[in-house]
Amino acid sequence: MTRTVPAALTAEHRRLEEERERLLRWKHWGPYLSERAWGTVREDYSANGDAWAHFPHDHARSRAYRWNEDGLGGICDRHQILCLAVAVWNEKDPILKERAFGLTGPEGNHGEDVKEIYYYEDATPTSSYLRYLYRYPQREFPYGALIDAARERGLSDGEVDLPDLGAFDGDRYFDVIVEYAKRSPSDIFMVITVVNRGPEPAPIHVLPHLWFRNTWSWSDPPGPVPEIRAMQSGPGHVMLRAAHPEHGAHHLYIEGRPELLFTNNETNHERLYGAPSRTPYVKDAFHDRVIHGDASRVNPELRGTKAASWHRLEVPAGGRRRILLRLAPDPVERPFEFADELLEMRRREADEYYLAVQGPHLSEDRRAIQRQAAAGLFWTMQFYHYDVDTWLRGDVEAPPPERLSGRNGQWRHVSVADVISMPDKWEYPWFAAWDLAFHAVALASLDIDLAKAQLKLMVKEWYQHPNGQLPAYEWEFSDLNPPVHAWATYQLYKIERKQRGEGDRVFLERVFHKLLINFAWWVNKRDAEGHNVFEGGFLGLDNISLFDRSERLAPGMRLEQADATAWMAMYCLDLMRIALELALDNSAYEDLASKFFEHFLRIAHALHHAEGGRLPLWSEEEGFYFDILTAGGRPRHVKIRSAVGLIPLCAVHVITPEIYGKLANFRRRTEWFLRKNPALAEAITVRPDGRQVLSAVTPGRLERVLAHLFDEDKFLSPFGPRSLSKEHAAAPVSLGLEQPCHAQYTVGYEPGESITRMKGGNSNWRGPIWFPLGYLLYRSLLRLDHGFGDVLTIPPIGGHGPRTLRDGAHELERRLIAIFERDREGRRPVYGEHPLFHRDPHFRDRLFFFEYFHGDTGAGLGASHQTGWTALVGDLILRAGRHNLPYS
Repeated sequence: MTRTVPAALTAEHRRLEEERERLLRWKHWGPYLSERAWGTVREDYSANGDAWAHFPHDHARSRAYRWNEDGLGGICDRHQILCLAVAVWNEKDPILKERAFGLTGPEGNHGEDVKEIYYYEDATPTSSYLRYLYRYPQREFPYGALIDAARERGLSDGEVDLPDLGAFDGDRYFDVIVEYAKRSPSDIFMVITVVNRGPEPAPIHVLPHLWFRNTWSWSDPPGPVPEIRAMQSGPGHVMLRAAHPEHGAHHLYIEGRPELLFTNNETNHERLYGAPSRTPYVKDAFHDRVIHGDASRVNPELRGTKAASWHRLEVPAGGRRRILLRLAPDPVERPFEFADELLEMRRREADEYYLAVQGPHLSEDRRAIQRQAAAGLFWTMQFYHYDVDTWLRGDVEAPPPERLSGRNGQWRHVSVADVISMPDKWEYPWFAAWDLAFHAVALASLDIDLAKAQLKLMVKEWYQHPNGQLPAYEWEFSDLNPPVHAWATYQLYKIERKQRGEGDRVFLERVFHKLLINFAWWVNKRDAEGHNVFEGGFLGLDNISLFDRSERLAPGMRLEQADATAWMAMYCLDLMRIALELALDNSAYEDLASKFFEHFLRIAHALHHAEGGRLPLWSEEEGFYFDILTAGGRPRHVKIRSAVGLIPLCAVHVITPEIYGKLANFRRRTEWFLRKNPALAEAITVRPDGRQVLSAVTPGRLERVLAHLFDEDKFLSPFGPRSLSKEHAAAPVSLGLEQPCHAQYTVGYEPGESITRMKGGNSNWRGPIWFPLGYLLYRSLLRLDHGFGDVLTIPPIGGHGPRTLRDGAHELERRLIAIFERDREGRRPVYGEHPLFHRDPHFRDRLFFFEYFHGDTGAGLGASHQTGWTALVGDLILRAGRHNLPYS
């Protein structure tokens, strides 16, 4: 069915314009509350850097966080001064559930692992409408059983999750649905709907709670302390006033006459350390009041820095109960007037917004997938606060001195308090630089201004190191991520130009200048011998190699990396095309375009040719790219067919005759350079119409690499490109070293979870499907097709004859989307062999967006809410709709 709503007419697009023009701050409040703040580096003040042990889940209910808060289905302002979320209790659990539970890295048999069922069901860019679903068992939550099951399982076993332990058997569970609808930027309705899916009536306690982030306990004397007070009730409601000495007041209205509970967001020192607390009313007071009936733990004066309304509900079988709240900056006489009308209007506006974004050519299934992916992107925005210098030195008490020379000690300039797109707010509740570049691309069709703001963050002075390096991620800022920010920057520029008729050249120029510094850091730090062959550490591909590439090699060993070298070739081309674009208005950029043009040619040459007894990264015998390991003075190819050898496909760009003809200085320098260095010209193909195709993988080699990529017995799975060729299932790669150490290393195809503990055991690049890799290859094939057209074809797939590179790109697109789509039997490959998720109508159409996917079945693995880069499926769906491809 063809449907369309003009984007300019939707209410949500108008709100985005109001935000953009700074007329109204629609984004000031949003779902910026983390799913987990315990077990993070920020909260780790140990000597040995064991973040998981220093602040475990058991401490979270009793210990005030230093840096940011967490909760279930919560929202906060963009500075996280005030937070609003929900807690529940089923009268069987040993603790009040205020936050999601999961296993720490050491506890999980495949690393950290959230053990809850919750969905980000809907969201708009301005958070004008949000919908979150938490699925709560009516039987006792199996905290201990989950830990024990993981302890009994090894790396070759799958994970144990709630459905495996019967938590939802007999449909005995509640759906706790939390919706937010904004009346104005800071006037927000909160609707909590509890649905009993079970066959019998069941009790549940629901505690919406409002609290201030603890900003006062970290100095002596303490800083200004805010306060929440119970105020005079009105007809049919109660009211709380939350006043902050520096940020003003908010009023929370709660429908009905629930009991009000008050305490302080302060650490319970008695429970954790056997020492007196600063106040008798501490963070875990609601737990003691609700679970143990201890009324002495809450403040009888009805004031504090944390407050809740206590709703004791009996929900009939198949029935539902609703709790209505309103958070407003000013007092309201009739707080719930027209609440239902507003909620329905915001739902309808969300529908109109997504219809405008999606266009007319999508199936209902694809519409639902794209919308849930988008919702996950918006819900995983998080307030992120981290001042490394303060963290290293400590606040009231100095931490152990070992910390000063430990993790992130070289990043003392980092001082940030921003709302950032997170990979996953439970398993990865911190930014990751290369993830963020893909998040920005996924966001671009939804909210281009948000996408640009996110991408600019990493090159700000308070993130980027003075030496030019971009911070990798919280566990070690100095680790290396692939340099994809230039690629993402230019993608956003092009997308905005298409949306608005012109690109943001100030944005392009601003990011470009900072990336010049980053590029210089890469060249000076990672091209050890000046041969344009790069080392680079693990580069985000974690355990893809024989050994951990982020660790120092033994003396006498050296690893030259095909992926690092290819990433740098791609980096050159991306910076070159930004310079070419800027040169159209300012000829000074032509010199920089020439610099990156020439550097690219030298790197492309180094991929295939070597001097002085070196090996090239290209193996003519194998028709593939490999890392080169030098040990005991002997270089050899590490003959693992992995994503490492596919990355060179991403280094491609087409210079059109129109651009080339306009830039006289660039043209003269290019022609002179090629006359002087004819051996470097093999990476350029000039087409009859004047197009210049710059490709690190040249014709002749390109066909051979594509033959590996599109071979279903090698890289091409039914659900996209594998990260390691399936041929290594029968033929693992082993390498023995005599010098400088006696060691034996082996890599085999692992389509599912990692069977090594490298990188925590849950980051497997030895076979599974990773969305950023598949997405980059898809986009690169389109660029190659733009350059070579029908001159080059891909090998036959599944009995079909040769096809164009564009056909190959769309084949990858179709297979990646198929991970989430219903197949002919109505099953979604993402859910593997879990019958509950396939047959139950309450589960089967709600989606998790996993970190990566099984290389043979497409089943989701790793982090389960990674609607950061896995939300790229939404972008693929929108692109497929624009070129009106048939559904699978």
